[in-house]
Amino acid sequence: MKIRICTFLLFVFTAVSLQGQQGLSIGDKAPVFKAVADDGSIWDINNYLGRKFIVVYFYPAAMTGGCTKQACAYRDHKDELQTAGIEVVGISGDKTESLKLFKQAENLNFTLLSDEKGELAKVFGVPLGEGGAIKRTVGEAEHELTRSVTARRWTFIIGRNGKIIYKNDAVNAETDTEEVLGFIKQQKAE
Repeated sequence: MKIRICTFLLFVFTAVSLQGQQGLSIGDKAPVFKAVADDGSIWDINNYLGRKFIVVYFYPAAMTGGCTKQACAYRDHKDELQTAGIEVVGISGDKTESLKLFKQAENLNFTLLSDEKGELAKVFGVPLGEGGAIKRTVGEAEHELTRSVTARRWTFIIGRNGKIIYKNDAVNAETDTEEVLGFIKQQKAE
């Protein structure tokens, strides 16, 4: 019960502190936020701002075709991403329990955040649709993965200066990681 109250207050704080923004563009200051991670902990962007490039990618639903391909590409390029000084965080409307199963099933090695009410998506300007549910087998058990909202697939990069330096609102799930890495390499070369 205490965790649910803290989670609710955290989202209220985030929504209030970020209220008024109608979406982000390149050059805008990135929102400062905290959200519930796949392991139930609180992920705080302040732990990475100014130290790393932060890839914030929104995806529709855990354990669906394109979302799995996108997540696995980030997983498979973990060493390259780390070498480039990039922290990756995926965000969807999935419940924390669903994200935990997704991470376990696909051996994901980066943080997934739950945005059940779509507050973060709204702040970033990512369009939302209705939620949904799917059934998937993880291990030997069947699970129902539910989400309250469905975000569009968009990717942002926050520079070390705390500003949005990249925005892609037409993401190809299979090539997203390569495009992000290419963009960061180009930034470092300039």
